[in-house]
Amino acid sequence: MKLSDDCFVHDKDRMQHFEAVDLLRQRLAPGVGTETVKLDEAIGRVLPEDIQAPRNIPAFDNSAVDGYAFAFEDFEPTGGVFPVKERVAAGNTEDLSLPGFSAARIFTGARMPEGADTVAMQEDCKPYTQEGLQFVAIPAGLKKGANCRLAGEDVAENETIAHSGNVLTPQDIAAIASAGIPQVEVFNPLRIGLLSSGDEILRPGESFELGKVYDANHFMLLGLLASLKAEVTDLGVCPDNAGEVETLLSSRAKEFDVLISTGGASKGEEDYFVETLDKLGKCHLWQLAVKPGRPMSFGQIDRTLCFTLPGNPVAAFVCFLLYVHPSLRVLGGAKWKEPQRYQIPAGFSLTSKPDRREFLRGFPETQDDGITVVKKFQRDGSGLISGLRAASGLIEIAEDTTRVKAGEMVDFIPFSEFGIS
Repeated sequence: MKLSDDCFVHDKDRMQHFEAVDLLRQRLAPGVGTETVKLDEAIGRVLPEDIQAPRNIPAFDNSAVDGYAFAFEDFEPTGGVFPVKERVAAGNTEDLSLPGFSAARIFTGARMPEGADTVAMQEDCKPYTQEGLQFVAIPAGLKKGANCRLAGEDVAENETIAHSGNVLTPQDIAAIASAGIPQVEVFNPLRIGLLSSGDEILRPGESFELGKVYDANHFMLLGLLASLKAEVTDLGVCPDNAGEVETLLSSRAKEFDVLISTGGASKGEEDYFVETLDKLGKCHLWQLAVKPGRPMSFGQIDRTLCFTLPGNPVAAFVCFLLYVHPSLRVLGGAKWKEPQRYQIPAGFSLTSKPDRREFLRGFPETQDDGITVVKKFQRDGSGLISGLRAASGLIEIAEDTTRVKAGEMVDFIPFSEFGIS
């Protein structure tokens, strides 16, 4: 990663939310190489360069419906009858020319014959045969160019159809495929090492003991990382031992672009990750003025970036969404994506401490009067996974807000902003 040891220097003991976001989005940059992949492998990947259309899309004027093509200038406003002179099916590559005052039987997607510029839908027309010749009666009311798709109507030649820094969506893939491009250059997946810490941590399947807890964070983070197309390696559970933390970080950091750990982010007697990060490299950020998530840290060991998340699942979840998720996008070549906030009336009342930003677990609910409000989960503990299960997003309470009354507008960030359905 292209970072210097002092590029994150700040004089804050506890950074506010917007300061941490600004720090990360200004300083982080893509840190991986590129590769070429087939189009069917490109979903969710990130382009290093724009892709331009090599030709107009569609490449030729064509019919949007099954019907009859004709020249509008030959058409009477009250309707008209035309002899049917041509039949044009989709995929026909002939250069067909339509005589004046005649029509062509045409099908959806078929190339418009020269001389035709308007199509009447077949269900509105009355074809008939007279003396062995085919005719069609076309009703009044059509406008010039009706039911005709023009060349370049979707995309013009040399127009950008997929932008660098954007995560490729199914819509982008469709646009690239429509240009006939079979493969694309994309950024390589980030190599991420995922680590849990704490003497109290058990992995599911191990025998339970009082005083121990099962590792929910590891599996939660695996799920959150899935949408980022990263290569994730499980580094297991590290005990609360300074020597073992230092050995693990010093020996494994160079294998990955990013290390993500949970637990050990405070500076208690049994928390060693922050001091070890400072010993082996540099801790750029520690202690946020947010709830939940205060003890999150961020730093680097040589070229490997390290995020240490709180051990409580709710705090780990919130910090990952707000800080780690957009950071990983940038490191993998994408643009920083700030989540969209939606103003919704509060379906609750609360008091809040000043000078810190709170993120409450919440969900919209429509009341009997038809008004949709956002409700908060009743219990605020940062270890309560039930709150994450009940919520569909985060209610954001700014640092200068000390009281929220029911009915007042609050910011709501749906989990869908982070790719969580």
